[in-house]
Amino acid sequence: MKIMFREPGPPPGTPEDTAFRIRFTELSAGYAGHPVLHRLDARIPALATTALVGPNGSGKSTLLGVLAGVIRPTAGELHHTGSRPPAFVPQRGAVGDALPLTVRQTVEMGRWGERGPWRRLTRRDRATVDAAMDRTRIADLATRQLGDLSGGQRQRALIAQGLAQESDLLLLDEPTTGLDPEARERIAALLTELVADGVTVVHATHDLDAARSADACLLLREGRLVEQGHPEQILTPSALAHVWQPGGDTRRAKSGTYRT
Repeated sequence: MKIMFREPGPPPGTPEDTAFRIRFTELSAGYAGHPVLHRLDARIPALATTALVGPNGSGKSTLLGVLAGVIRPTAGELHHTGSRPPAFVPQRGAVGDALPLTVRQTVEMGRWGERGPWRRLTRRDRATVDAAMDRTRIADLATRQLGDLSGGQRQRALIAQGLAQESDLLLLDEPTTGLDPEARERIAALLTELVADGVTVVHATHDLDAARSADACLLLREGRLVEQGHPEQILTPSALAHVWQPGGDTRRAKSGTYRT
């Protein structure tokens, strides 16, 4: 296994390399003897939104975990071109409703990577938290309990926690699942704004409307890459039928595209 992270500074390689925030080759990963991802080859474009699409068990969350650095690959190469660690925003259900946290305390946790959980926040830390809350339009919710928020408000609080890490790579697991149409639209608009501000966004989703609004898409099935490219070209009725069809063919050509 070989995992490589570039150091800060001018990136080596061809000019084409600089167009990508993440690249991985022959990437495999899993849990305690249970393989999930199988020899994935893909590139995540910088300053764009990439959607990871596939049915349950396709490996979307595992791939996010690998990109976030919380799951170690079992084989392959992983390249990050950024100078800061990625910010990972889990599914809302992964954060317990019973935790006695206010919205501001939730966002402040995004600074723990810099300060640790027990050290007092600096003036700069507090300013960073303020900016993240303003960016996600939740400053007026600062004193509310996280468990009392609506689904959309809670998702924006978790995204603010990710922004407080000051990363240029934001990884989100199902950011719009379970939200009403208005909340989904607000999250989609926020992600578009973040990309315009210089953040690369990667999100796993079951929401095909959200996936179609992304700049790029990776279509997964049973831990294998079926196809990658622009959603308009990838998320066709025939491709989606193949992916969601039980026992469907998951073979792919060397280019990483699905072939029938």
